[in-house]
Amino acid sequence: MGEAIARRGLELVYGGGSLGLMGILADAALAAGGRVIGVLPRGLFAREVAHRGLTELRVTESMHERKAVMADLADAFIALPGGFGTCDELFEVVTWAQIGLHGKPIALLDVESYFDPLIAFAEQAEREGFVPPGNAILLSRFHDIDAALDYLASATVRATIPSGVELPQR
Repeated sequence: MGEAIARRGLELVYGGGSLGLMGILADAALAAGGRVIGVLPRGLFAREVAHRGLTELRVTESMHERKAVMADLADAFIALPGGFGTCDELFEVVTWAQIGLHGKPIALLDVESYFDPLIAFAEQAEREGFVPPGNAILLSRFHDIDAALDYLASATVRATIPSGVELPQR
């Protein structure tokens, strides 16, 4: 993913840490000549071991500010397999899209069907009326990196889908 982002001349905006999957992603983008911006809350600076080799590292005062800065800097969002932090950030941008705070595309890179339970949950929530009809599509999933990046590059606004508007099929 990091190499593909750099190869396309895209910029990676992420949480700013050097560890785990996202640290590997940042390293790969940087090694391929990409531009990488990290956004890290001051309180997590030592705990998350800030990545020292980034193109730019922005330090925020809180997690809320971190997410707002990352969302503002991003033109699109892609979630890779992850834990609670990934879910927190993903659901925040999905909720913001649903209520019309942004119209940026959102994708899931579904490695080895990791997101199957999440897609099933979103579809059930929509069937049960907890998510407005047509909004489960906000979680567009892809099994291929290039297909996901192609979607993000060409996607139309997905925010606050009016009733009667037909959505593309997943």
